[in-house]
Amino acid sequence: MSSASLSPVLKQATPVVVDHASGSWIHGTDGRRYLDFTTGIGVTSTGHCHPDVVAAAQQQCATIIHAQYTTVMHRPLLELTERLGSHLPDGIDSVFYANSGSEAVEAAVRLARMATERQYIVTVQRGFHGRTVAAASLTTAGTKFSAGFGPLMAGVATTPFPDAMRLSMTVDDAVDYALTEFDYLLATRVNPAELAAVVVEPFLGDGGYLAVPPAFLAGLRERTRRHGALLVLDEVQAGVGRTGRFWGHQHTDGLVPDIIITAKGIASGFPISAIAAPEAIMAKAWPGSQGGTYGGNAVAAAAGVATLDVIEREGLVDNARVRGAELLTGLRDGLADIDEVCDVRGTGLMLAVEFGDPTAVAGSPDALEAARLASTVQQACIDEDLLTLTCGPTGSIVRIIPALVVTAEEVATGTERFVRAVRRVVGR
Repeated sequence: MSSASLSPVLKQATPVVVDHASGSWIHGTDGRRYLDFTTGIGVTSTGHCHPDVVAAAQQQCATIIHAQYTTVMHRPLLELTERLGSHLPDGIDSVFYANSGSEAVEAAVRLARMATERQYIVTVQRGFHGRTVAAASLTTAGTKFSAGFGPLMAGVATTPFPDAMRLSMTVDDAVDYALTEFDYLLATRVNPAELAAVVVEPFLGDGGYLAVPPAFLAGLRERTRRHGALLVLDEVQAGVGRTGRFWGHQHTDGLVPDIIITAKGIASGFPISAIAAPEAIMAKAWPGSQGGTYGGNAVAAAAGVATLDVIEREGLVDNARVRGAELLTGLRDGLADIDEVCDVRGTGLMLAVEFGDPTAVAGSPDALEAARLASTVQQACIDEDLLTLTCGPTGSIVRIIPALVVTAEEVATGTERFVRAVRRVVGR
């Protein structure tokens, strides 16, 4: 009899096999209890197995599991749409549901091209938008996401990210540089009359957990309006309270995009994603261009409703802001004398510790050493019963993503464990 195994390309960041989990804690089959600062890459927003989310899913499973939403409608999806609508900017009032962040990104690109009748999508360097073909074509957080299966989707151009540290500039100068380069792109590669949309994360995810400067987002907003193009904000990782605001773009005063993409934390671990846009834009999608067998699944939608209930009732957006500030302060204080750490940053519960010289050339000995340090620290955290992840184009960053329900005590515990892991690795 033959047997099967998981693809050898699927490499776990930790050796943990889960027995059960609750809140911010994962209990392994090895008998150890791990403080989870990965949350399934920012997915389990209300913590593992929040009782209200579990109850909603259980109840829905006993009612109807799969109600394909272009065949029959179900109440959880209608309720989720109403509840999500209360968090959307004024004028963004139409929602389409899919299964994953990548699928929602592709739906947003398709809608942007259909709505504008233009071809070009401009993406911002270091952005991560997914692994499917169109989404990977937009992704520049690292070549591993788009290499090996080209040619990629045509009609995509990339503009620089205002990375002040890597450019050795002030933030203002970096923004001026990046916007000037965007304008130059429109003069040299993308005719503004063919620009359908700019797609950007308000906070970089896999590309390095960096806040996008508000002035840069505002500059993109002004330019897309001027040229009749759409501004698409990928809120897959930053949205649903992660940064201490419900949406990451709310840190830029007055910013209203044309399309918002959301997924990850919206249903506490159940697979559901969405794009939201003004109905006048959404209506320009061609018939048959939106749909899918599992999109808007009834159980996932019920979990989404329960997730929004918990976030609102327990004040989790504000908790993310307060606990994130405590965690950032603790990490900065605890690592202040570690020369190998070049930056400790974060907004809300989206934090990063970067190692080495951010100006080092990719592939150079300095860059490789920074990546080695980050990876070694991430593994050392496991020995401290703390789960973290690495990210960044060269792998030099450890990202820290607690659940929105994380407590002050858990923040203090996580800080102690992380600082201890770093000090053990660097020998201090």
